[in-house]
Amino acid sequence: MKLIRPPKVRRTAGFTLIELLVAVVVAGILLAVALPSFMDSVRKGRRSEAFTAMAAVQQAQERHRSNNPAYASTLSTLGINGTTAPGAYYTLSLGGTSATAYTVSAVGTGSQADDGDCARLSLRVDGGAITYASCRTCTSFTTYTANDRCWAR
Repeated sequence: MKLIRPPKVRRTAGFTLIELLVAVVVAGILLAVALPSFMDSVRKGRRSEAFTAMAAVQQAQERHRSNNPAYASTLSTLGINGTTAPGAYYTLSLGGTSATAYTVSAVGTGSQADDGDCARLSLRVDGGAITYASCRTCTSFTTYTANDRCWAR
């Protein structure tokens, strides 16, 4: 008796081109949806750098004011070297300084400049009252608007 062998079944290894294309398209769609949300989260996290730097200026101003008749008009007077926040995502400036008031601003640089209405953050101390504000492109504190989204605790 003669044994009849079944025909050899050819095994395929790997994926077909269509399967790979579908996987790439799905990954692309997921990336397109997730990336903007991820970048917004990163920018929001980096805002803490601005808040920390502005709080340091505020504390230095109060120390300076306790020994002088007016707030300091420059960051160097406060012993703050340079105008860039530690992570270099914000540039600090001090203005509107008088005996009872000052404004410290943090302007986003690099990717933080794309932070929408939170690209420019300001803190104004006037007669002991603190006002927080933000805007996208304004240049004067008087044109900033109170934005709770940027200053959420």
